[in-house]
Amino acid sequence: MSPQNTPRYGQIVDELRQRITAGELGPGDRVPSTREITRQWGVAMATATKVLTELRTEGLVRAVPGVGTVVEAVGRRASPGRPPAVRPHPPASPPPSTPRAQTTEQAFTLERIVAAAVRVADAEGLSAVSMRRVATELGGATMSLYRHVTDKDDLLIQMMDATFAQWQFPATPPEDWRERLSLAAHMLWDMFRRHPWLAPALSVTRPQPVAGPMPFTEWVLATLEDEGLDLSTAFTTHLALFNHIRGTAVHVEMEAEAEAVSGLNDEEWMDTQEPALQAILATGRFPTLDRLATAGYDLDLDHLFEFGLQRYLDGIAALLESKP
Repeated sequence: MSPQNTPRYGQIVDELRQRITAGELGPGDRVPSTREITRQWGVAMATATKVLTELRTEGLVRAVPGVGTVVEAVGRRASPGRPPAVRPHPPASPPPSTPRAQTTEQAFTLERIVAAAVRVADAEGLSAVSMRRVATELGGATMSLYRHVTDKDDLLIQMMDATFAQWQFPATPPEDWRERLSLAAHMLWDMFRRHPWLAPALSVTRPQPVAGPMPFTEWVLATLEDEGLDLSTAFTTHLALFNHIRGTAVHVEMEAEAEAVSGLNDEEWMDTQEPALQAILATGRFPTLDRLATAGYDLDLDHLFEFGLQRYLDGIAALLESKP
């Protein structure tokens, strides 16, 4: 099969395979997680899962609970029952008290600290972000961070603000209200996809004092007010739309964390649950679910988001038509 005809997941498999065989990724090194693959290659979670599944099938990598997916040792690829020698992240060590180290610490800025924290969260999840880890990433002492951020909660606020600062809504909005809301919804979904930690970090019931997401709120409220909704109803409508997008996106982070802990992707985990599920369905109490399980269902979060968005916009259209 020519490169042009190779499916997208196959192209990513080829690239990672080459990096492993060339020694760029050595035995015990972590390979990109499903979350990192979706971010780096711009593919869906199902495609990213298929990539790691193929590499495991070839014996090139192995899932290690609590660590993630790592390169299998060359001499042990035929022995899947034995874990590889995992090469963990090197422990943080205090920098030497030299003028060079002092210069590094003096070079700490809020922007560099926040950027480093976002990089860690994007790659490994928000739970991996700590003041010590961020300081290690920047090559300085942990206490140096406290000159710029109060604590981890303050750092998280700064991370969210900096991430949303990437937004750029068009100066001239689309004329149709549905196009305007669809544009904003897709911008928010894309943001959550690029930064999976962001959706779980944002709270609907206890919103953080973050200016970054406010352009989304302003855009949606202005759109709905222009269509004749009172401000209170418009805000309730905005909250429901936001929560549909956020509520779907939180599963991206949850699935990545579950895979890192269990060493199983979603399909492999479902395989382990198959006997128990079949035992429940065999009772005959759930015939409709039984037919669905027999036919099979491919859960795709991007499809779920889009389906829900369109049905939600249909509901707003009915609301606007019924207003006095």
